[in-house]
Amino acid sequence: MLTDNYGRRFSYLRLSITDVCNFRCNYCLPDGYECNQPRDFLSLAEIKRITQGFAQLGTEKIRITGGEPALRKDLPEIISICKNTQGIKKVAITSNGFKLPEHLPQWLDAGIDAINISIDSLDPRQFLAITGHDKLATILKGIDMALADGSTDIKVNTVLMRQYSGKDIQSYLDWLKDTPVTLRFIELMQTGDNQEFFDAQHVQGSRIKQNLILDGWLPVIQKKSAGPAQEFYHPDYQGKIGLIMPYSKDFCNSCNRLRVSSSGKLHLCLFGEEGLSIREQLQSDDLAPLQAQILSLLTDKKATHFLHEKLTGATKHLAMLGG
Repeated sequence: MLTDNYGRRFSYLRLSITDVCNFRCNYCLPDGYECNQPRDFLSLAEIKRITQGFAQLGTEKIRITGGEPALRKDLPEIISICKNTQGIKKVAITSNGFKLPEHLPQWLDAGIDAINISIDSLDPRQFLAITGHDKLATILKGIDMALADGSTDIKVNTVLMRQYSGKDIQSYLDWLKDTPVTLRFIELMQTGDNQEFFDAQHVQGSRIKQNLILDGWLPVIQKKSAGPAQEFYHPDYQGKIGLIMPYSKDFCNSCNRLRVSSSGKLHLCLFGEEGLSIREQLQSDDLAPLQAQILSLLTDKKATHFLHEKLTGATKHLAMLGG
């Protein structure tokens, strides 16, 4: 098992397969994707070696991220590679769902276990204003298809923003009455290029947590492979609510994930100072050098991020690593 100097165990890998995104979310890529480096993304062979190498070190869950991972035409093959790797128990994906009804059958056939879709408003006009795309109806249709299939765990991510979230929270609650998904409210995080937006829009998730508890929502006991969300359920609702609050006390104590970028760099933290290259070790089927490099680099993982000090590391925007 991958373990750091603070006793934290890492059974969860977030694997980015592209940094390209076709949405223009105002908190991430308000001006759209800009290509400022060679698009030398991980190949299928490299992805297979990463998956096998991490699995042999105790990784049980892989989340495929972007950018927008569905922009890679070989995404179903990548899902299949991860799913068929010995030791991997769960394969998930995070997507904006821009063609979810079209893509879903391929993902299901490849063996996807969990799907996270970003929906930052249930109001079509606000959704368009946030993302730059009029795709809400398409995304909701895809979620209904996934729920009807019943073989995958469905989560919906929404970033808390002062300008939008106050009006939207009740509409989300109404939706969850009869919709069996887990909705996760995610605190807006400061990145290298969004400080002004962050200062104007940041909302603390702790306030929502207090209101949920007062309204009778109860905590869900989390599995060891779960992410950092604090989850709640209510007997009168089919859906659940999760809160991801990176600015909360002791948030990093339960860290259980590592990240590999689409260019083959190991990121020990979403807000670390730099990515650490493992690409040289991905050029051979001999996994021992790769695993030795991962174990060596892991000793540099810090106890916590430094977001409270407004230090965002090398993360210019969230599309770089898929959050």
